[in-house]
Amino acid sequence: MDALILSCGTGGGHNSAGRALEQELRARGHSVAFLDPYTLRGPRTSGAVNRGYISLAQRAPRAFGALYGLGDAVRRLPGRSPVYYVNRPMASVLERYLDGHPCDVIFMPHLFPAEMVTNLKARGRHVPDTFFIATDYTCIPFTEETDCDIYIIPASTLTGEFAGRGIPRERLRPLGIPVRREFVSGGDMASARAALGLEQDRLHILVAGGSIGAGHLEDSVAALTERFPEARLTVICGNNRALYDRLRRDYGPNCGAIGYTSRMADYMRSCDIFISKPGGLSSSEAAAVGAALVHVTPIPGCETKNMEFFASRGMCVPVTDPKNELAAACESLFDPAARAAMRAAQRSALPRLPAAKIVDLAEKRFGERNK
Repeated sequence: MDALILSCGTGGGHNSAGRALEQELRARGHSVAFLDPYTLRGPRTSGAVNRGYISLAQRAPRAFGALYGLGDAVRRLPGRSPVYYVNRPMASVLERYLDGHPCDVIFMPHLFPAEMVTNLKARGRHVPDTFFIATDYTCIPFTEETDCDIYIIPASTLTGEFAGRGIPRERLRPLGIPVRREFVSGGDMASARAALGLEQDRLHILVAGGSIGAGHLEDSVAALTERFPEARLTVICGNNRALYDRLRRDYGPNCGAIGYTSRMADYMRSCDIFISKPGGLSSSEAAAVGAALVHVTPIPGCETKNMEFFASRGMCVPVTDPKNELAAACESLFDPAARAAMRAAQRSALPRLPAAKIVDLAEKRFGERNK
């Protein structure tokens, strides 16, 4: 089976979900191409799209939330959205790529490629089997205007929301957000700490703002260093170099600031408490590991929905005011019984082995078409 994964770098979660599928596909011997479709127009186009999104989320989260709210309002109007028409010129570019690189299935863990494919279908172009992968615990604006064969959603409890937005129920599959294998299977806390060179008997608090280092992490660091001066504090800054430099300058050895890391699964397993903005992918990874999770300062929009989903099911402790709430939230998870209850809630609410189940479905559909 020849698979094409179309994603964009507007935050690392979309690409991470795509990489999880790539990992599973390659392990089974399938051919895989992973592509940001905007690069077909040149690196400047791709860079402008990705940097614009990331800059807005980092520097003006309220403005980002306002845009999300505007999208929620626009989706109620008749006709197609501006996002559909903005991506229309990319349809021809993608069509030329598909002509030269035929495939059997297209996975899309991002809305923009799904809009491009929908434009192609609207003009009568034959497109291979298409899978849209939702990477947030809500139906984000304009998902409903896309035309994909299968919609992978994070949980069965979200079926009503997606169907209520107009997506045919028969196309919905609640298989989960795909995470890489190292989050699903791995060692315990002791082995993770040994691998990372961390003390075995010291309180370890992990703080992360996703790949873009968003979420007012400095407020969290200030609250934690004041309340838990004896703890080892590790802060994942992602690609936010300015945040990394400020933390190193202001906190020095009291704050183990790290930029991008490929060992996030080890860090999650090594910590007593994991504090994170509620990205859909990072939250799914935390649940797969069974981390004691505190959600903090979501970027308004889909992350707010992610936090509501997790908090309402006991899968995280939500915090909206780090200065006044974060220390107490962490202390509530020092109780082993509280951590065990959270892990049980994570296991029961979310599908297991999502990447494997998604590829199972793609293989089944491919086999049926080629009997």
